[in-house]
Amino acid sequence: MKRSNFIKSLPAIGLGFALSALGALTPVAALAQDAYPSKPIRFIVPYPPGGPTDLMARMLQVELQTRLGVPIVIENKGGAGGNLGSAEVAKQAPADGYTLLLAASGPMAVNTSLYRSMSFNPLTDLAPVIQISSFPLVLEVTPKLGIKSVKELVAAARAPKSELSFASAGNGTPQHLAGELFNSQLNVKMAHIPYRGAGPALNDMLGGQVNVMFDILGSSLPYLQTGKLVPLAVTSARRSPLLPDVPTMLESGIAGYEFTGWHGIAVRAGTPSAVIEKLNTTLNAIFSTPAFQKKWEALGTAVVGGTPAQFGYLIRKESVRLGKLVRDSGVTVD
Repeated sequence: MKRSNFIKSLPAIGLGFALSALGALTPVAALAQDAYPSKPIRFIVPYPPGGPTDLMARMLQVELQTRLGVPIVIENKGGAGGNLGSAEVAKQAPADGYTLLLAASGPMAVNTSLYRSMSFNPLTDLAPVIQISSFPLVLEVTPKLGIKSVKELVAAARAPKSELSFASAGNGTPQHLAGELFNSQLNVKMAHIPYRGAGPALNDMLGGQVNVMFDILGSSLPYLQTGKLVPLAVTSARRSPLLPDVPTMLESGIAGYEFTGWHGIAVRAGTPSAVIEKLNTTLNAIFSTPAFQKKWEALGTAVVGGTPAQFGYLIRKESVRLGKLVRDSGVTVD
């Protein structure tokens, strides 16, 4: 790849970073970067189809195929709170950049504190490529509850013999931790009902088998807009443009409650730095496109991007913060 073309492909990173990256590449590394990719790339989503993680992967699939010029094959491998699919990339896939992981905050920063044992260490067995999302959750209920505000939900949860429970996409997921934070901060005891992904959880919400959920805004938005689910509050510090009439938790009288989730892309540790750099450059270029930004933001997340080092810092920081939340909740999984 010519030096001038390489620099032009980096609008989201900046000229200074581009020149620094070029200077760091040895001739062998530069050759490896130019040769990659030369065959199909597997894209592991560690959750079932239909949830927000899966939606993000399928949006990126189209763009990556166009820009990299090879097929991107999505494989949904749900189970164990995202651990099964993540472990496949961390321990089984070759360290060559031909297996990508849709890296969710659960397996990347939570599950080491949640599970009694894990087959991989996300901090040492996986290499960060880029952060791709930062999103609020929405606290929602089924219409049959007749609850219209967070205050009413708290009162119902504190009522004698309350049987309220909340659904999540699985133990350790943002949906789960947001509910545990709600329980601990408001001194209520809604039972946690974990599912194998957000899609199955939403199906049971719509069917009335469970009545409360903290969910990623993008996956629940169609049901909120049609009245099949009722939004009570968003968990971010500011209101979401997608639900401008829905208050924040702070506006609902819950001081200090704020929770955001995130996703990224990771590969197996030991993957050549030139390959990671090419993936990072390509994804930053995708996120710098206005048309894609608009579609991405419709999922309920801001456009993020950035460097592998920035994503790695986030993973380490969140491992401390979210790990403490898990330990304080007393929840463990065998």
